[in-house]
Amino acid sequence: MAGAAAVVALTATVTVGYAAAEPPASNLVDSTQVAHLTSDQLKPVLAGVPFDTASVRYGVTGYRLRYHTTGPDGQPTIASGLVMIPDGGPRKLPVVMWEHGTRAARNGVASMRDDQGDREATELFASAGYLTVAPDYLGLGAGEGHHPYLDTATAVSASADMLRATTAFTDRSNGTVRISGFSQGGAVTMAMSHAVPGVTALAPISGPYDLIGTEFPALVDHLGDGPGQVDPKDATFYIAYWTVAKNRLHHLYSSPAEVFQAPYDKTVEGLFDGSHDDDAIATALPGSPTQLLTPQYLTRLRKPTDALRAAIDAGDGSCRQDPTVPIRLFAADGDRDVPIANTQACLSQLSGKATVVNVGDANHDGSAIRSAPLVLKWFLDQDR
Repeated sequence: MAGAAAVVALTATVTVGYAAAEPPASNLVDSTQVAHLTSDQLKPVLAGVPFDTASVRYGVTGYRLRYHTTGPDGQPTIASGLVMIPDGGPRKLPVVMWEHGTRAARNGVASMRDDQGDREATELFASAGYLTVAPDYLGLGAGEGHHPYLDTATAVSASADMLRATTAFTDRSNGTVRISGFSQGGAVTMAMSHAVPGVTALAPISGPYDLIGTEFPALVDHLGDGPGQVDPKDATFYIAYWTVAKNRLHHLYSSPAEVFQAPYDKTVEGLFDGSHDDDAIATALPGSPTQLLTPQYLTRLRKPTDALRAAIDAGDGSCRQDPTVPIRLFAADGDRDVPIANTQACLSQLSGKATVVNVGDANHDGSAIRSAPLVLKWFLDQDR
C-alpha cells in the first residue's frame, strides 16, 4: 500500500502546471502510472482501433488506482480501475466514465492492458479534454475475489467508488459526469443514472438491457445467421461464464454435472478462474449451448424460477427508470452477441424518453468502434 506521500507525489505529476492539493481522506489505496502518450503518439494508436482521431488535442497519462469498495456479500474489498488524464487543458475538467464489456480474464481490462479496446476508449475521451475514469469492476484488474458477472448492484457501487478514488487522486474534476459503456458496460451505464452526483448524459452502447425478455431467450434458443440471432459459439461462452459466476452468489447448482454435460462438467469452472483469456476459454468450450448444457438446465433457463430467476434479475432492469438526463442509445443491426432488440426494449422501458443511433451492419465489437467517436462528439456538442 502506498503511503500518503506517494499519493501526493503522483497527484503532483497528474496536475503538471497547476498547484497540487493534498488529497482528501478517501477510499484510495494506491496508484501506479501505466500509460503516457503524446498527442502525436496517440493518433496512430487510436487510428489502429480504428477510432476517428480528429478530436485528439492532448497527450494523456494513465494511472491504475486501487481503492476500497464493497463486495457482493456486503463486506469490504479492494477493486481497481484506470484514470486517464489529459496532459493540459483547463484547470478543471468534465469527467467521462467508461464502463467496459464482458471480460473473463483479470488482465483483460483497461487498467492492465492497452490492446483490448477499453484502454483506447479512455485515451480517445481523455485526448479530447475529458478526465476519464474506467472501473475494472470487482474481481478484475488488480482487485480481489472473483468477478460477479452481470451483477448490476456491485458494478454500480464499484463504479461510484472508483469515482470517489479518482476525486482523491486528482482534484481536476469539475463535478460533472458523462457516462458511456459497451455491452455489459452498456447496462451498467444505464444503472449509473442516479448512482453518482453530477451526471449530465448517458450514452450506452449495445447493452444487454433486457435479459429476461430478449437476451436469455436469444442465447438459449434463437441461434443462427439471421438478423437478431446470436452466434452459437458466443452464446456458449456467455452462458458458461454467467452460470459459473452466478453460482457463487445464488447457488444455481450443487455439482457442475447438474448444469454442464461431460466432459465439460470437469473443466468449465476452472476456465473462469480469472487466469484464462476469452479466446482460450472459447477454444475449450463446445460450439453451442446444447452441447455444453444438460437438458434439465436448458429447461430451467427457458422458464427460470427461484434462484435462477433471482440471478437473472440481478443484472436486469437497468432501463426501468424515469430519465432525468439526456440518453442516447447506440446499437447495431448486425450485432449477433447482443441483438438490437435489447436496445428497442430499453427504449420502450424508458417510455421513449431517449434517442437511438443505429450504427448499421456492424458486429458486436464493431458497434463499439463505430459508436465511441459518435458518443464523444455528442458529449463535446453538449459542452460547447
